[in-house]
Amino acid sequence: MPDTPHSLAAPGERWPVVDGIPYLRVESEGLVAVALDHLDAGCPDDALVALLTDQDAWWTGPATDLRELKRLVRERDMLSLREAMALLRMGPVADYFAYRWSDPTYLAGLALIEAHWAEPYAAFELACGIGHYLRDLGARGVACMGADVVFAKCWLARHWVAPLADYVVFDAAATWPIADARFDLTMCHDAFYFLPEQARVAEQLRDVTADAGVLAISHLHNAGYRGGAKGPARSAADWAALFPDAVVHDEAALLGALMERSVPVAVGWRDDPAVEAWSLIEGGPAPRAVVNGLAMPMPDAVLRPNPLLAGDGVRWPSDLYRDEYGAGCLWAQDDATLPTADPVRLRRMVDLPERW
Repeated sequence: MPDTPHSLAAPGERWPVVDGIPYLRVESEGLVAVALDHLDAGCPDDALVALLTDQDAWWTGPATDLRELKRLVRERDMLSLREAMALLRMGPVADYFAYRWSDPTYLAGLALIEAHWAEPYAAFELACGIGHYLRDLGARGVACMGADVVFAKCWLARHWVAPLADYVVFDAAATWPIADARFDLTMCHDAFYFLPEQARVAEQLRDVTADAGVLAISHLHNAGYRGGAKGPARSAADWAALFPDAVVHDEAALLGALMERSVPVAVGWRDDPAVEAWSLIEGGPAPRAVVNGLAMPMPDAVLRPNPLLAGDGVRWPSDLYRDEYGAGCLWAQDDATLPTADPVRLRRMVDLPERW
């Protein structure tokens, strides 16, 4: 419950709320105390700078610089998203977020939801990052809440990507502060595979899904993929133990369904070295054709040329990005090999945030 306009309180606990985002990470008592001290003293920007220094436990990139963070906070209404991420020193993660609008994993996730669309009123995304999916859902009138363990990501989402959504920062493996809420659509995209205590997190996701709701989880790495898994992975049998009742798709087939305007065929949990990653649905209707729903920009979207395409070809932001996504980026391939000539469906034209 709120005890001041900038904090929440429970018996024996008090938590900061900065820019409308509650910060509820456990085992971060020192940072919580610093942020609360600044807020109580009437210095919200200092509290914001403090929370922007926080990172997840598996971060191996550079530490933030306080001078750069102060500039970011001071100039936040003028900076682009890419400039903001540079000041946060997000490194390769910044490339992932900046160009996600056309990466195959993101498009397959959109196709997964569209194929099983159940007209949600409210949606929740765990590990929401900077709010890509929340932006697309919010544009269609869905009331959205995003959660992440990194405050800076939710803050970027609020100011640059999906300002209409609500956000909360907490640890997925801890007690969820939204336990009484229920959502028509719950999601975890391109993140579940590296979360701790996955069985517990899966149950938590089910617990916040409404009785007639849909749970969507995308990009679960296949340990038996012949090309080698590009992240923590499990076998089909191991994933099946966590999600025994799911409708399971080959992620590549979801991307194909978007390009071909077809119905993605479920494959079930089976060992297949050709499958790089699986995506799944629990609940909701049987899959339908991916035509002109969530996986395509809104009719009134202002489209811009894909910034990774230039007159002399593709300009990959890094070798790491090319190696991770290049093979699935159909917009980067020769026209003769493509299943469609539609530049929007291919993502040669993209719907970027205004201050991208």
